[in-house]
Amino acid sequence: MKFKDFAKAGHAPTLFSAFLYFDMSFMVWVLLGPLGVHIAKDLGLTPSQKGMMVAVPVLSGAIMRVFMGLLVDRIGAKKAGLIGQVMVLAALLYAWMFGLHSLHAVYLLGICLGVAGASFAVALPLASRWYPPEAQGLALGIAGAGNSGTVFSALFAPVLANHFGWTNVFGLVLIPLSITMLIYAILAKDAPGTPPPQKFSRYFKVLQERDAWWFMLFYLVTFGGFVGLASSLVIYFNSQFGLSPSVAGYLTAGIVFCGSMFRPIGGTVADKVGGVRALQTMYMVVVLAMLGVALLPTSLALSLAFFAVGMMAMGMGNGAVFQLLPQRFKREIGTLTGLVGMAGGVGGFYLASSLGLSKQWTGDYRLGFLMYALLGACAFGILFKVKVRWRATWGSPEVAQARV
Repeated sequence: MKFKDFAKAGHAPTLFSAFLYFDMSFMVWVLLGPLGVHIAKDLGLTPSQKGMMVAVPVLSGAIMRVFMGLLVDRIGAKKAGLIGQVMVLAALLYAWMFGLHSLHAVYLLGICLGVAGASFAVALPLASRWYPPEAQGLALGIAGAGNSGTVFSALFAPVLANHFGWTNVFGLVLIPLSITMLIYAILAKDAPGTPPPQKFSRYFKVLQERDAWWFMLFYLVTFGGFVGLASSLVIYFNSQFGLSPSVAGYLTAGIVFCGSMFRPIGGTVADKVGGVRALQTMYMVVVLAMLGVALLPTSLALSLAFFAVGMMAMGMGNGAVFQLLPQRFKREIGTLTGLVGMAGGVGGFYLASSLGLSKQWTGDYRLGFLMYALLGACAFGILFKVKVRWRATWGSPEVAQARV
């Protein structure tokens, strides 16, 4: 689809609102990662505790995505997004006013920030329902590029923490979040023709479909790798190479930017060559990149190159997954977005926590990266196995308007 036709097909203000909401939500979702060095220094945390600190918001976001996906189908995406934004603003306001004086308090904030991570289950259906099948890759790629908010967190949070203290960073982020909620409330609209609410018992019938589980696995690898690295790299660069939090934040921001900006490219490529072919290629690149990081851990230049290439592949893989998903599960897109997003968050929790445990148990991060490379190889093998059935059934030219 040409961009001119794409612009006429949907609702640009809603697409922009979905992107902005997603962007700012992701900024605060991973906020504890860029602040991790400062928090760990003040609270005296071990490597495994640092890993768990940045992993808790990711796991919380994974779980919250299921509930937000259900809420989207019950009351509409716009209202669900407003509720989520109010909850995150309240949690950050409390943390700023009263401070966090223990690891348990940090964990509690991390659980609350998971609501921001659940924005995924709102922003993508909000945008998706406005666009036809042949434009899903580009539309969801643009909305999904909101994960670039993790760039802002890595870029600015360590610097602001140096100047104002890490607790005051929670107060500073309230400013852009409040502006975003106002814009969202004015511009975003639910698409006409949204499927009516169903009984709760019917939502989870989709789990009886094997394809639902495969999509969860595929996104667990691509998005899990993205958010796991976005949450952990500041701590990794500080620990592995002795870089200051600010410099580590700059490097992390650059790497995360690669993954964020390549998500819409991945969706566009999937529209043209087919989501399966695009996704298979991305898995191969992810596996090779993680192996490179694990096997050549002492070179900062090589590590940066491997992380950047791996993040690009993960970002493109995210776009490819969501080029395929609406074609297979159009009516259940809200629920499936929540379930698949949950799986992605679980993958991020696994990677972030496993890196911390690997460092504490073995003295380096190698084992964590090797295990994630193995997970990517498994996803590639399963996709290779199911693609024939997909193309012969719901992806056949007689059924699908977009390429599978």
